[in-house]
Amino acid sequence: MATTPKTQATDADVSAFLNAATPAKRREDGLALADIFREVTGAEPVLWGPSMVGYGSYQYVSPANPRTRGDWPKTGFSPRKAQLSIYGIKDLPAGAALLPKLGTYSEGAGCVYVRKLEDIDLDVLRELIAIAWTRQDDPAA
Repeated sequence: MATTPKTQATDADVSAFLNAATPAKRREDGLALADIFREVTGAEPVLWGPSMVGYGSYQYVSPANPRTRGDWPKTGFSPRKAQLSIYGIKDLPAGAALLPKLGTYSEGAGCVYVRKLEDIDLDVLRELIAIAWTRQDDPAA
């Protein structure tokens, strides 16, 4: 039996979520990121779970457990209190190769953490989002 992830797409209001982000700098950066992601992907954002703003989706198969599969955003972000989390931009080889040019960031398992947008090159971010947007469904194992 296949297992599905806890984080699923919702029909929550993304604008309301972003406008409620704190502190104010995180809210400003979140709204700016929403504009950048929309500009690059041409897609409308969807709130995944309580706090991830996602764009597009693909079907994945977990490499650790092929029975774990589901839908996940191709790319997205979350304006968390401590820092911005940006998802999907290092998953593909071209994104991983370009990532060092982004600026000041740290990495988590599936995301890149940025303290403020001024710390990164927004043109490189646009390229990384465009690469993430090309993600295709994982081949079924």
